[in-house]
Amino acid sequence: MRQSHDAHRARPKIITVKAMLSAALPAFALLLAACATTSPQSESALAQARSAVSTLEVDPLAAQTAGKPLQDARDALAAAEKAQQDHRPPDEVVHLAYLARRQAEIGEAVIAETRAHQQIADAQTRRDQVLMAARERDAAAARQQAASAEAQAAAARDQAAAARDQAAATAAAARDQVTAANDQATAARAQLEALQARQTARGMMLTLGNNVLFDSNGDTLKPGADEALTRVAQFMQTQPSTKLRIEGHTDSRGSDSYNDALSQRRAQAVARALMERGVDPSRIQAVGRGMELPVATNDSPAGRQQNRRVELIFSDEQGQFASNR
Repeated sequence: MRQSHDAHRARPKIITVKAMLSAALPAFALLLAACATTSPQSESALAQARSAVSTLEVDPLAAQTAGKPLQDARDALAAAEKAQQDHRPPDEVVHLAYLARRQAEIGEAVIAETRAHQQIADAQTRRDQVLMAARERDAAAARQQAASAEAQAAAARDQAAAARDQAAATAAAARDQVTAANDQATAARAQLEALQARQTARGMMLTLGNNVLFDSNGDTLKPGADEALTRVAQFMQTQPSTKLRIEGHTDSRGSDSYNDALSQRRAQAVARALMERGVDPSRIQAVGRGMELPVATNDSPAGRQQNRRVELIFSDEQGQFASNR
């Protein structure tokens, strides 16, 4: 039986994050074009945003009392629809649609407050009418009617205060949610960049050379792999919705059956190491690809070294992978 020649231990070429991201931009554009137009989350979010903005627009008081929230909602909706048309990432479309819906809700709260103030004015007008009528009718009856009108005015003031408080609470909650979402997205991006992951047509990917992970023809993890796998486990624990596909790859030396089995064992070894570090097994899939997906020529030692690797492919925030390959 021929052996897979993993013994070539030439030092791997150091590639910067910037270079990897630059090389991945065309593939990233293809990913966005494939995903952005088919995301059910983004379509649902856009539909909700359109409905909220439309409801606000048809309100007769919208233009004169809630002009700014209305315009902000329209702008955010337009940005979300343009992001959808431009094939931007689904989470960006969802985020912009969310902002549009929140601005529309703020506008509705402002209108509710305006109506409450109008009720106060109407109640005060009725009170004045009652007082005028009191001059012509029995004074006791007039006082009773005035008291009733005053109670209505007080109730209207309470409604106005409640509407104002609700509007403030809605705006604050919207700002907090937007801030939290932005912070979480920023933290996730920073963690992946720290791991030197790159965006590819198959999703966000981190490549680990077999010379770092395993001895030649072996499937036992070397101590040098501890730091990288610990950081991957920490990232997975901070992103509970993310799933991970671990793929083992070999060069073309050796038989198909030998390379398939070796790559599967290596992928499973990485999976076990992550489980031991606290990652839920249901979030990990280990696959042996053998020699079927080379990233370089197998006609040179350098090319074969690049092909001997383990790739960690991260899903999106909904646990979906860009490709099932």
